[in-house]
Amino acid sequence: MKRMILFAACCVWMSNALTAQETIVRENDSITDSAIVYPESMTGQLSDLLRTWQIDLSQSDEECNRGANMLFPDSVYLRRLCRLPAEMELSFNSVVKKYIEMYAARRREQVSYMLALGEYYFPMFEQALDREGLPLELKYLPVIESALNPVAVSRVGATGLWQFMLRTGKGYGLEVNSLVDERRDPYKATEAAVRYLKDLHAIYDDWNLVIAAYNCGPGSVNKAIARSGGKRDYWEIYHYLPRETRGYVPAFIAANYIMHHYADHHICPAHIHGPVTALDTVQVNERLHLGQVSAVLDVPVEELRRLNPQFRKDVIPGNFRPYMLVLPSEKMYAFVDRNEEIMHYNRSLYHPQRSDTDAYVNGAYASYAGNGEKIYYRVKSGDNLSSIARRNGITLTQLKSWNGLKSSKIGIGKLLVVGKKAVVASPSEEEILMAQNSTGNDAETINQYYRVRKGDTLGKIAQRNGVGVSQLQAWNGLKTNRIGIGDRLIVRKKEVPCPKEEEPSAKEYKRADVSPSGSEIISSYLEEQMERVNRQQSGAEAGNVSDEEAAVGSNTQDAEKTAIAE
Repeated sequence: MKRMILFAACCVWMSNALTAQETIVRENDSITDSAIVYPESMTGQLSDLLRTWQIDLSQSDEECNRGANMLFPDSVYLRRLCRLPAEMELSFNSVVKKYIEMYAARRREQVSYMLALGEYYFPMFEQALDREGLPLELKYLPVIESALNPVAVSRVGATGLWQFMLRTGKGYGLEVNSLVDERRDPYKATEAAVRYLKDLHAIYDDWNLVIAAYNCGPGSVNKAIARSGGKRDYWEIYHYLPRETRGYVPAFIAANYIMHHYADHHICPAHIHGPVTALDTVQVNERLHLGQVSAVLDVPVEELRRLNPQFRKDVIPGNFRPYMLVLPSEKMYAFVDRNEEIMHYNRSLYHPQRSDTDAYVNGAYASYAGNGEKIYYRVKSGDNLSSIARRNGITLTQLKSWNGLKSSKIGIGKLLVVGKKAVVASPSEEEILMAQNSTGNDAETINQYYRVRKGDTLGKIAQRNGVGVSQLQAWNGLKTNRIGIGDRLIVRKKEVPCPKEEEPSAKEYKRADVSPSGSEIISSYLEEQMERVNRQQSGAEAGNVSDEEAAVGSNTQDAEKTAIAE
């Protein structure tokens, strides 16, 4: 009899439990995979992440033997979430379970790499959060925001680890322009995100609502609260939120779970070969290209991009304001010691902006396109046309045109023209040019110039010209012995007597009467202009100025402007 009563009681208990479970399932019938828009970080390709992650994980492996994913009862997930040392409420339900299963099964390889990335990023996030007194579990927010990718860009334009929109980022002090996007700077973006989260918490006083507002904006959360009748609990306003935000908090809870219990699901952190590189920063106060740093310090430009993702075009506009450049610690002192060499390395190639284009407007510029000295590059393994063009500061169209390429396919070892340098038309490498400043009333200085060739040193040039190194430095304003190929140096100075100016005559001025030297060019030019104005005025009065004479005057003016410019 007792057994019958006990059996009946068990049946009633199981019936009630099944009824309660069915009620929960019915309440969540509308929450299916098709009804939830997963965060973009969960839908991207792992191969794309491997190319854009700030830390090079392409040669990494796993430090343990990965097994198959383990599935656990709901009670285990609930117990583990409750035991996490978190200030925030980490609830468990069927939606959270779907995200846990996604990380543990379909995205387990991505989790493996993110665990390695976390060793680099999480201490930085924790330091900023702790300084403002915010929950440290918020460090997992970039896991669902960007998959820890500093150059991630969403379909709506949110950028960086913390996925700042342009307006919000600028509102929190992040600089965004054509060359710099500090939303991609891990340090500055983290500081801005912490301030933003703190401001949102002052509004809602509930961390789940704060995370929801971080994703869809305070406006959307306020609308959901209003439509729910003023409820201020995330799960109570769940169905009033945008579809993507409905899955955002569950994804965050799942990220907290998987980052603590990855081993229980047989996920191994990726292991980076070799020691972790120590990093340091230097201040840059001049315009600088990462290609210049790469060439002089022998650091791959890809590594510089990973360490400095905020520089969108590989250019640091240091002449606008100082910027910090992140370098491997062992290269920091080399950067300081060789700063001048780095700044002047192929400067005309990396910074082609011209300070004066009047010669183009006046027609005095003679193009050397196609006739200049060609700069070549030999294709290496892993190169493509786009990267070669970007590295050499040219467009893909130019690169194809110069090399007669119709497609983007190139072979290793092929020699490509990647630049053109103007060749000075002169009978020898030495140029004799006149200085515009005279040393006295009856003498003027003529500078003799030399164009630096490959293999030249300041000592060799000084010895060849019979002068001292210190004299060359003084004449050319050099503070060190460093010189670059193509530099033009003053190697001799000579004083010559100035020709005496003749009294102006009444005869008509002729171009052959002008001596193309010194200040006489300027005086002759002024005389010519005065004479031409007088002729034009006389012709205008008489009405007999010929077209030929006017054309000759115009050509002479252009020629003289060119002479003065030179």
